[in-house]
Amino acid sequence: MEIKDILAPESMIMSLKATNKEDAIKEMADLEVKTGIVNDEDEFIKSIWEREHESTTGIGDGIAMPHARNKSINKARVLFAKSKQGIDFDALDGQPVYLFFMISAPAGADNTHLEALAKLSGLLVDPELVSMLKKAQTPTEVIDLFEQAEAQKDAEQVEAKKTAANDSLDKPLIVGVTGCINGIAHTYMAQEALIKAGKQLGANVRIETNGSEGVKDKLTAAEIKQAKGVVIASDKKVDMPRFDGKPLIKRPVVDGINKPDELVEDILQDKAGIYHSDEKVAAESEGGKQSFWNSIYQNLMNGVSHMLPFVIGGGILMAISFIVENYAGGPKSPAFIFLNNAGNMAFAFMVPILSGYIAESIGDLPALMPGFVGGFMATVYSGAYGGSYVANVLSNAKSPAGFLGGLASGFLAGYIVVGLKKLCAKMPKSLEGMKPMLIYPILSLLLIALVMYYVINPIFSSINFAITNFLNQMGTGNLVVLTTILAGMMSIDMGGPFNKAAYVFASGAFANDPNSKVAAVMMAAVMVGGMVPPLATAIGTTFFKNKFTEDERRAGVTNWILGFSFITEGVIPFAAADAAHVIPSCIAGSAVGGALVGMWRIGVPAPHGGLWVSPLANHILLYFVATIIGAIVAGVILGLWKKPVEK
Repeated sequence: MEIKDILAPESMIMSLKATNKEDAIKEMADLEVKTGIVNDEDEFIKSIWEREHESTTGIGDGIAMPHARNKSINKARVLFAKSKQGIDFDALDGQPVYLFFMISAPAGADNTHLEALAKLSGLLVDPELVSMLKKAQTPTEVIDLFEQAEAQKDAEQVEAKKTAANDSLDKPLIVGVTGCINGIAHTYMAQEALIKAGKQLGANVRIETNGSEGVKDKLTAAEIKQAKGVVIASDKKVDMPRFDGKPLIKRPVVDGINKPDELVEDILQDKAGIYHSDEKVAAESEGGKQSFWNSIYQNLMNGVSHMLPFVIGGGILMAISFIVENYAGGPKSPAFIFLNNAGNMAFAFMVPILSGYIAESIGDLPALMPGFVGGFMATVYSGAYGGSYVANVLSNAKSPAGFLGGLASGFLAGYIVVGLKKLCAKMPKSLEGMKPMLIYPILSLLLIALVMYYVINPIFSSINFAITNFLNQMGTGNLVVLTTILAGMMSIDMGGPFNKAAYVFASGAFANDPNSKVAAVMMAAVMVGGMVPPLATAIGTTFFKNKFTEDERRAGVTNWILGFSFITEGVIPFAAADAAHVIPSCIAGSAVGGALVGMWRIGVPAPHGGLWVSPLANHILLYFVATIIGAIVAGVILGLWKKPVEK
């Protein structure tokens, strides 16, 4: 597929009327709907803004590339738009944007569409093309310019292949990886920019891309071995161990677009630090190593993100099984046995998964196995030093180390492997193959088993037992304080560290004892706290219309469903636009809802689902009431506090 197949005259705005970022996105989205490219404008605009909140698509030099890929898009298309006066689009260089390329890709876009999008993105690093596009007056001129640039690039690639063999003998080789979160445009622009920078500075540059169509142009072991250095320009996780021992620079993908000369030159002038695979990716060129607490948080979140599907899927199936037990056949019914066993199976993996992926985040792949085993040992421990190990922790273990023991085992296993890598760093190269096949698995397993059996399990099983007893014996006053804090934390950063900390604390207590009534109350509190913010913005946009823009009012309608479903992230666009009013209002409403949950001891024995799992609650009506009251408090505060929108 050629670039002309994703450009069309009807999808061009040669003179944007908008004067700000919000109106520009709306004006372009309106045309996408009018031309049949997009079938759901609200969903499309929401996706565009979600990408903008991750990092601006105003890449500098007067160009912005807002993009989305989801089911609201019917076909791949690039909408071209020009602004004569320039628009503040939060561009990386702080300058106005004059050229807009709104990239739309269907959720099931095939590789031919994605390759065309990638090719177009790569052309935009040519300043001559950009200059001519700024002067273009008609859609036909725009298409002609891209066709000419595409033909020239194809010819250059053919010529480059002919001379590559000779050049490789004379020029140093630099390899790298580019990748962005959506993988539609920035990935390929960074690739093209780095290759061009290499040509100008006298180096051959080979770039592997990690885009929407997966890994392309994958680097070979021979190329990595030959390379003078490595440039990683990526916002996604990259397979790093293969670069062990090479000079390496790691930057965000936008630096690959805007600073390719600097990155290539740093490799050529030996300014890059040596990368070692037993260290977290903290390139010396980034101005210092990753902070300790930031590293701890990232490692923990890697474990939590892999664990959550087991918690949610297993927890909800177990909760449904309790309904079947109480109302549809009792404990011997086949439906109850099947659902309860399926939920228990998933739950049994929860702590090992958490531990394994914390360890993997610290020590890479060799740490995954000892992390899993350590987490499993934390869940099946059932006695003191001579204790036995049984398969079903939830029913048989007297005092497992549980969730806390799994956290400890994950970090411990990760750092054990890091230590082993350092100890083996000076082994002869002839023994290199023994490290991953014998040394790391055997020694890491032996060490984690010894420490878990004799230290972690005895200590953390006692701590876990004490915490569980304390929570189960907690009086109403203390419980209200706890649920108020947990629910309020859910609104502080809408899915960020505070939100995750509250959820992990409640889900950890629930995981340790799914039958605990207090754990169920804590889960209800965090769900109410997480449902209040989107519901509050839905209430505000419904009853205080003059305080919100037209786009915000449309998003508010969607937030009724997101709030009902415990998807807190629906409020992020509102918080980003007016954090000073939105966040305090939501914290107040969430705290009120959490306090009511604790006071009425509302329990929901499920780790997710929002109001959809209300049939599982011990007080169904009060669960709704606490959520509604919290949402009304937050919505009214927000509606009264915000200033009217200036027309």
